[in-house]
Amino acid sequence: MLRVDNISFAYERSRAVLQGVSFEAGRGTILGLLGPNGSGKTTLLRLIAGTLTPLTGRVTLDAADVRRLSRRDLARKVAVVPQETHTTFDFTVLDIVLMGRYPHLGAFELEGADDVAIAHEALSATGTAHLAPRAFATLSGGEKQRVVIASALAQASSVLLLDEPTASLDLGYQIEIAALLTRLNRERGTTMVISTHDLNLAAALCTEIVLLRQGQVLARGATADVLTASNVRTLYGVDADVQFHPRAGHLTVVPIARAN
Repeated sequence: MLRVDNISFAYERSRAVLQGVSFEAGRGTILGLLGPNGSGKTTLLRLIAGTLTPLTGRVTLDAADVRRLSRRDLARKVAVVPQETHTTFDFTVLDIVLMGRYPHLGAFELEGADDVAIAHEALSATGTAHLAPRAFATLSGGEKQRVVIASALAQASSVLLLDEPTASLDLGYQIEIAALLTRLNRERGTTMVISTHDLNLAAALCTEIVLLRQGQVLARGATADVLTASNVRTLYGVDADVQFHPRAGHLTVVPIARAN
């Protein structure tokens, strides 16, 4: 169980970025964080990941406060897929995925046969096994994102945080990544928290939604209850047509115009 309890946060000498944010996500939940630029989505992911410390409130994983966990123990529970991944050195794809095993290694310990096997399993799960010997820098955007997700899977964490996982991808790769995350959630029961501007991605993927507006929770709950035309208008100032699409099998959001 992931629980965010009354979290508030401000960067130095700035107004509060988050104020009194609370929600929870049970095991296997795919939870979407939606909101306009500056609403606090990425900051909230960093607080969950333990890289930022809240001014008030706390984040707990299975009742354990993330601030009380060592970096190694926290990394065994939470994996992060950033919006973009850049490497300084010419790592291979297998090197990148093996980095996910670091939280499970002792000081100065090298990856063993079991770690390599787990890395290859993660590559297979994301459809990137054939890329293992390739230089990471030579991959396409969609391939890189799948490899980074494979590294997160190799980390063997129960919670996966994804920041705009399809932001820089073309439509085909967006559909591919959405299908991959859905399958991994179904097969592995991984809890996912996804920050995104893509309302249709959230509608297709997420079982629950949290809407953030000016650092506060506008609404939270089941996707069908929260992703409504009224809430889209309040959140973004946009009139939209929100309907269930029988062929897609989920809600679809069609922006119409700026609200008057």
